Amino acid sequence: MKNVYPVIFTQLDDKKETVLIEIPDWSIMTEGYGMADAMYMARDAMGLKGIKYEDDGRDIPEPSDLSTVDVAKGTFASEGESFVSLVDVDFTEYRRRTDNKSVRRNVTIPSWLNQEAEKAHVNVSRVLQEALMAKLNVSR
Repeated sequence: MKNVYPVIFTQLDDKKETVLIEIPDWSIMTEGYGMADAMYMARDAMGLKGIKYEDDGRDIPEPSDLSTVDVAKGTFASEGESFVSLVDVDFTEYRRRTDNKSVRRNVTIPSWLNQEAEKAHVNVSRVLQEALMAKLNVSR
């Protein structure tokens, strides 16, 4: 699922080019160094919180309309120059890239096939992963 959320960016006047980030729909505050990093940090924060919401069975927040976000009321409004921009996040893709924990599954194969795999030094788990990715037409 892909969504686009309004994000308030506040550029500080410092040597590190610090950008303070507020994502109202998610109650998230973070920071980046330079705009490219700030965009990445905003997307990363939403991705992390989004998959946590999904894991907990909670609904993903609906994005606010860009026109309803008032930068003057932002948490960091007095810290520097603030502006609002849209940032997209693809929760399915984010999970695929970041959720690499292993899950134990028991599979049954014929004994003779297991013996052949062992003789050939074939990693059965890896073959199963590759076959599932091919069958589902997905990649890492």
